[in-house]
Amino acid sequence: MSVLRRDLPASVVVFLIAIPLSLGIAAASGAPMLAGLIAAVVGGIVAGALGGAPLQVSGPAAGLTVIVAGLIGAFGFAGTAAVVALAGLVQIALGVSRLGRAALALSPAVVHGMLAGIGLVIALGQVHVLLGGEPQSSALRNLRELPAQIAGHHGQSTLLGLLTVGLLLGWPRLVRVSMLPAALIAVVATTAVAAATGADVARVDLPSDPLGAITWPRWPDAAPLEIGIAVLTVALVAGVESLLSAVAVDRLHDGPRADLNRELVAQGCANTVSGLLGGLPVTGVIVRSSANVAAGARSRASAILHGVWIAVVVLVGASLLEAIPLAALAAVLVVVGLRLVSLAQIRTYARHRELPAYLVTAGGVIATDLLTGVAAGIAAAVLLMLWRLCRCEIRSARGEGQWTVTIGGTLAFVCSGRLARVLAAVPPGERVVVELHLDYLDHGAFQVIEDWREAYGKSGGSITISETHDGWFARATAGRLGGGKSTPRRLGSWTQWQNLDRDRRRRGAMAAGVGEFERSVAPLMRPQLAGLARDGQRPEQLFITCADSRLVPNLITTSGPGDLFCVRNVGNIVPPFGTDSSSVGAAIEYAVAVLGVRVITVCGHSGCGAVKAMMAGDSDGDLGRWLARSGTTFPEMSDERACCVANVARQVTNLRTYPVVREALENGLTLTGLYFDLAEARMYEVDGTTTRPLVRAAP
Repeated sequence: MSVLRRDLPASVVVFLIAIPLSLGIAAASGAPMLAGLIAAVVGGIVAGALGGAPLQVSGPAAGLTVIVAGLIGAFGFAGTAAVVALAGLVQIALGVSRLGRAALALSPAVVHGMLAGIGLVIALGQVHVLLGGEPQSSALRNLRELPAQIAGHHGQSTLLGLLTVGLLLGWPRLVRVSMLPAALIAVVATTAVAAATGADVARVDLPSDPLGAITWPRWPDAAPLEIGIAVLTVALVAGVESLLSAVAVDRLHDGPRADLNRELVAQGCANTVSGLLGGLPVTGVIVRSSANVAAGARSRASAILHGVWIAVVVLVGASLLEAIPLAALAAVLVVVGLRLVSLAQIRTYARHRELPAYLVTAGGVIATDLLTGVAAGIAAAVLLMLWRLCRCEIRSARGEGQWTVTIGGTLAFVCSGRLARVLAAVPPGERVVVELHLDYLDHGAFQVIEDWREAYGKSGGSITISETHDGWFARATAGRLGGGKSTPRRLGSWTQWQNLDRDRRRRGAMAAGVGEFERSVAPLMRPQLAGLARDGQRPEQLFITCADSRLVPNLITTSGPGDLFCVRNVGNIVPPFGTDSSSVGAAIEYAVAVLGVRVITVCGHSGCGAVKAMMAGDSDGDLGRWLARSGTTFPEMSDERACCVANVARQVTNLRTYPVVREALENGLTLTGLYFDLAEARMYEVDGTTTRPLVRAAP
């Protein structure tokens, strides 16, 4: 029943999206049109039936267009089909070896930079086709020739292409909610206009006998090393794109999580079959997958059925596809290519200081080729990582009656020269406090401090070494320096608070805490806070939790400034929309509509006083009226934990009553329920009335 009610309609939506994209990708790759449709059929049926991500839809992907075009130029299409089949075998071997998650070790900035570069290469090539010309041999030549192409004479193809672009961009704005995808509307409308006006333009060319026109694979006439590089390139790029897509699809639904190793095996099987049948490479595709989830799919039946519908159209309705102008497909590819350049991702990587890796990868793909661009991006990511690992902040300042030298971060030998210059600049004979906020100290840097301390003491000065936590300098002095990096500095401020004696907290908790923050923590956090003050907040998550003093959101999520947009109230309650939701509703609307959060989390906890009051049912006054807004009932429930979990589940349901949330859910917003056990210090994910550990315990 669920297949008929949910998966069948969703499969039709995905089928309508896949047809123009598959034809356009084949055209942009220089492959036979039939090859794109074969890949769509195989991706839907084979990868859909075997995959570890049931709601993911597979088929030919724009991200492999540049690679396939290069392979066809080097090996011909028959040789390219053989490479695709061999790449599938490599993917199967990787999946069987349980290396699926290893592909995710590649920096996302590099992967998305690669896709952005590919998208721009596709757009630069296809815009020439849209304008009535021919694509050049490289992205840079396409860019150089573009002004002349724009200024040149344009015929009916250009008008049809521009009409397609206008419909692609305008349809979602004209019709806010529609089961008809923009790509289908644009291509159908443009095809109808071309037919009505009798436009003399190039159109899709499919063989009259599709089964007899299959291009069977042939071993490429090339050196084994060249073939091996091509096979690995297709296998790795297609595998990484599929696994990243599977992870992204997991965020769009509340069903079972993806088995990445199984998904990699399934993608390998699909590529082997597609290559043997003369099809393009197959990957999991986020555009079709997100449409599948949004259309209400509940199982893998949707992906399988969409492949069946494409096969039926190829076998009995090819004449309908042959009416499509190539300019319309080029327009679709221009828009798809430009959408691979995500401004949201660029902003995210800029905030996380990973934009150089993204830009280097994208620029390298555009200026050279895919492998060179990815290699340059990986090198940039590694250099960024090394810079962060070796980053050390060293400052000195005169205070009241003393000099203070503050050193924070990773203090390794590479910083020894700068450290020695700062220490040498301290005037002789002063009282000096050296504050160490270190997550690592090696012997070379320690020796610089120790030599300076000995020399400075002989000149009449006094030195006090103050360590925030972990005792790196003390261990080095005792000859026990070793081990890896320490607990993150953020936890250091927590342990400082924990070690403040209770009387001190009672007598002047606020002043003592602020003083400790400004002395020890503020110097380390000032650059980050200054950046947030300058750039504004862009949190990824709205975190709704209880006002209970024992629950510290940034501590239990190991997050920092700018990460969480928090709402705290008694019982982590989300009043249903329209029931005087007051500040909670305002916070939800601001977080979703203005800040653009991608996740909303409701987090309850054990021993919640609000839940106990709701269980007792005897609260009155303001508290009683507030608790009544939760809508939570506990029929035949006496277990406190079960009631706390039920309250979280109810508040997640209440979130869906907000129009701004419902609209955002269609665009990728995720709702999550969590339960934190205070005694265990462990987080659980709430799924209805059941819970499961959010993070698996180490074996």
